[in-house]
Amino acid sequence: MPEPLFEKIALVGIGLIGSSLARVIRREHLARHIAIATRSPSTLKRAEELGLGDSYSTDLREAVRDADLVIVSVPVGSSAEVAEEIAPALKNGAILTDVGSTKASVIAQMQPFVPKGVHFIPGHPLAGTEKSGPDAGFAELFENRWCIFTPLPGTDPAALEKLSEFWRRCGSNIDTMDAEHHDMVLAIVSHLPHIIAYNIVGTADDLESVAKGEVIKYAASGFRDFTRLAASDPTMWRDVCLHNKDAILEMLARFSEDLASLQRAIRWGDGEKLFDLFTRTRGIRRSIIEAGQETAAPDFGRHGVEQGKGIGE
Repeated sequence: MPEPLFEKIALVGIGLIGSSLARVIRREHLARHIAIATRSPSTLKRAEELGLGDSYSTDLREAVRDADLVIVSVPVGSSAEVAEEIAPALKNGAILTDVGSTKASVIAQMQPFVPKGVHFIPGHPLAGTEKSGPDAGFAELFENRWCIFTPLPGTDPAALEKLSEFWRRCGSNIDTMDAEHHDMVLAIVSHLPHIIAYNIVGTADDLESVAKGEVIKYAASGFRDFTRLAASDPTMWRDVCLHNKDAILEMLARFSEDLASLQRAIRWGDGEKLFDLFTRTRGIRRSIIEAGQETAAPDFGRHGVEQGKGIGE
């Protein structure tokens, strides 16, 4: 068995991402000690019942004490509060990272509290399912998924490489980019699809009384896929919208323009334009499969998802 990368890893937050990390850390022997912290006593109790860590605490400061790596896995709106609470207990030389879906906001919230001598490296593993809580995690969640870092100026190269190696051993591919660029990219590939899904399912719910139950009864695969996205954690996605609003509003404006163009094509019977659009987007789906970021299995791999191979965040 290889030597662990870290003596102690503290996981602040033990939902889908945190509990998946706990499982893969244990499987790959990435730390001698896993400390788990959450403010919810019931969630902490469940994490202990599952045997996810070596120590458990609702005191975040106590959990991160002497940790070599601290991973914050909380809704992005809680980032500042958590950073302020744990800052006094972070040891010199520790690596502090997060898994939030927005980066500029997380940096603005957390950086002011990071003590000198602590390596703050914002991160975002592009992995997830619609489920949440410590029971939802599984060690394979990060396999062949991307983990993006948005390092700050002056980031220590050795600390960045050590954190990169950690995520590689979790199964991830590594990339780095500017925080604002990350937020714009994620707005179109993740945030906007979830917002559209929430809106479509909400519209269907409004129509349910008119359709007398037929929306749910006859839901086809397309609608089922939307409901899977729309079943994601409400707190997380509320915070994403509030903390990446500029990029999301920009993508919504572009989407609205394209939707208006599609609407005109349908209204005027422009079959050529419709065919060209559908052909182009079909090619994008194929390229995603070829890149190994999706499955070509029958039923869009839905059965694989139900067995634990979740959708990307």
